[in-house]
Amino acid sequence: MNIGPFILANPFFVAPMAGVTDRPFRQLCKKLGAAYAVSEMVTSRPDLWNTLKTSRRANHEGEPGLIAVQIAGTEPLMMGEAAAYNIDRGAQIIDINMGCPAKKVCNKWAGSALMQDEALALSIVAAVVAVCAPRGVPVTLKMRTGWCQAQKNAVRLARAAECAGVQMIAVHGRTREQGYGGQAEYDTIAAVKAAVGVPVVANGDIDTPEKARQVLAATKADAVMIGRAAQGRPWIFRELAHFMATGTHLAAPLVAEVKHLLLDHLQDHYALYGEFSGVRTARKHIGWYVKSLPGGDDFRARMNLIENCGQQASAVADFFDQLNERMDRIPGVTPNHFASQEEKHMETAA
Repeated sequence: MNIGPFILANPFFVAPMAGVTDRPFRQLCKKLGAAYAVSEMVTSRPDLWNTLKTSRRANHEGEPGLIAVQIAGTEPLMMGEAAAYNIDRGAQIIDINMGCPAKKVCNKWAGSALMQDEALALSIVAAVVAVCAPRGVPVTLKMRTGWCQAQKNAVRLARAAECAGVQMIAVHGRTREQGYGGQAEYDTIAAVKAAVGVPVVANGDIDTPEKARQVLAATKADAVMIGRAAQGRPWIFRELAHFMATGTHLAAPLVAEVKHLLLDHLQDHYALYGEFSGVRTARKHIGWYVKSLPGGDDFRARMNLIENCGQQASAVADFFDQLNERMDRIPGVTPNHFASQEEKHMETAA
């Protein structure tokens, strides 16, 4: 499929997740088969652009493939300026966040709260497109099915957004009211796909190759977007590609391979965040990797007490070396095993 002039290798995308889809994680997912990965959301507030948090999110140094940046805010002029700011820093695609269900975002009428004010939402789209189009940068949109069950307006918004110049639409199959509860539904995504001519991406509860195939068939969507299922399991993208091409499952990764993937990920992570923040923010990634493994819970508890990057990486290496004495391959996981309640808040554009 295409996003504007850009041709993508496959229909398997990484969803934007705050605190997760930083540059090291995006690079890892692309290395393991994802065709496309969207950044953590970058605020539209200029007074925050020079903060360490935002500067890290806008850092794409050495990142391979397309650079897609998600922006969030409520003021059309600011959102246009944010688009320009990120294009100047390497963004090749700008994604508008109308899907985040987090209270701290919705309370400011950003994220999925914009779906309650269609006029404002479309003013933002128009402002961002006006900045991006002359520079040849496609604008995409990530949203939910609606604010609540009684206000499912995704189809109407999608049509209007397409008319305003949006070139791809991703839809998470839940309302904002649902948060991450219950199950995603795909009928609304299918309706959006039938209503517009631009590519549509399905998101929500896609955690196995079979589920990806089922959702693509049911919605006729052009691609699927994976969020929580990639946490601690970034090789899911190559599993999806293999299954869709052959109808068979790819062998689980070797323990030794996962060890090296995680250690490489950690080194990239430390390089971006530094010693103090790096060792702390890496804990969640390590926890996701080991959660389903024998001895993982005990190791996670011990690892969370380490406050030195070198010691943390050494502990990870030792854990996988010991695991490798017991098994050759990483055991499979059950669907939604990785999506614990404390982790669910992090998918920003859900």
